[in-house]
Amino acid sequence: MKILILGATGATGLQVVTQAVERGHTVTAFVRNTGPLENFRERLSVVRGNLLDSADLGRVLAGQEAVLSAFGPRLPISKADADLLRRFATALTSGMRQTGVRRVVIESTAFLFKDAIIPPAHLFGRLFFPGVVRDAGEMENIIAESGLDWTLVRPPQLTNKPRTGRYRIRIGHLPPFGFNISRADVADFMIKAGENHASIRQVIGLAD
Repeated sequence: MKILILGATGATGLQVVTQAVERGHTVTAFVRNTGPLENFRERLSVVRGNLLDSADLGRVLAGQEAVLSAFGPRLPISKADADLLRRFATALTSGMRQTGVRRVVIESTAFLFKDAIIPPAHLFGRLFFPGVVRDAGEMENIIAESGLDWTLVRPPQLTNKPRTGRYRIRIGHLPPFGFNISRADVADFMIKAGENHASIRQVIGLAD
């Protein structure tokens, strides 16, 4: 399967790249900085460009079968990046419509689960990361209204534990007591969702 990975040099993105290559997919990573991917050498295509430019994205989107995105701002978020996710979603949906690519799986945040009680994800997010909550919510709205075959993945706190393949999945909700999950398991779900076209137009909560 031809997969385009965005946010490929971040901690979760590197897990998506590693596992997608291991599963035999034809992988393209679209990045600003190619350095973290040098160890992959001939195992994937690396293209440098601007994720916020729909024309730039269009160059690498053409011919892809699925897009997997682990793109997100670095914390603490600068003023310049206050609306980074909204701008990213606008550029991505425009580029996908122009190239006819429909399938996209995007990592978002469990802070957007308003009904989560244990843990109180939305309350915690509003208190300590209000900018992330607002920008991620705007990104999700753009994706949801795009008409594409999207899946939004909302993990809680991310860890660097190894992949287990044993994690809880809930549609539209954070699993109870869903305090954390490994980046490797988030990547595992994202790749499988892209492969089997499950969870189309659904918001997915994941947790250990």
